[in-house]
Amino acid sequence: MTEIRIKAHDGGEFAAYLATPPGGAGPGIVLIQEIFGVNQVMRDLADGFAKQGYVVVCPDIFWRQQPGIQLTDKTEQEWGRAFELYKGFNEAKGVEDLVATLAHLRGLKGCSGKVGSVGYCLGGKLAYEMATHSDAEANIGYYGVGIEGALGEAAKIKRPLMLHIASEDQFCPKDAQQKIRDALGKLPLATLHTYDKCDHAFARAGGQHYDASAAKLANDRTAQFFKQHLG
Repeated sequence: MTEIRIKAHDGGEFAAYLATPPGGAGPGIVLIQEIFGVNQVMRDLADGFAKQGYVVVCPDIFWRQQPGIQLTDKTEQEWGRAFELYKGFNEAKGVEDLVATLAHLRGLKGCSGKVGSVGYCLGGKLAYEMATHSDAEANIGYYGVGIEGALGEAAKIKRPLMLHIASEDQFCPKDAQQKIRDALGKLPLATLHTYDKCDHAFARAGGQHYDASAAKLANDRTAQFFKQHLG
């Protein structure tokens, strides 16, 4: 709907896509991008959450490398660039930028003050990091990449977390999935859902591994989770 600017904690500022609900007010959602930047897929997701009644901000977390990246998953060249950005991404700074986004969103006119986060792919890992490093009211990760390497932080989870796991995720193999289940499965604040026979990005509309039924199930669970914890 529109672009806003957010100040980073260590100086400088970055862009973010803002989508507002039809009524103009509601709880907030920090939407965390995949490795393709704040592209049309992310803007469509933001608009979709806004239609559900949320004030949504999707920040450009690659701004420290190259501001304004918008890639697709349709060409080998774009995949190559996306992986370059992913490998060069400073995760700690990225989390700082997301925390700054969270604070900015809470201060926006129309935001109720209750804010959650939801992320996909890289953003799925960062949504887990928001659960361990921020005071967001609820956090949801779709097929996060690398969560198994950050499970030592699980004790810091103080707010509800939901993870959508693809059983055949090429970027999160079976042993990694088991580590996640072993570490988080018994935590009262963590809810884990596994989608059988689904690959990475099964909820990316138009993507190679899109699974309409699994995506609907995951998205319905997400909607209910946010309604419960942000409403």
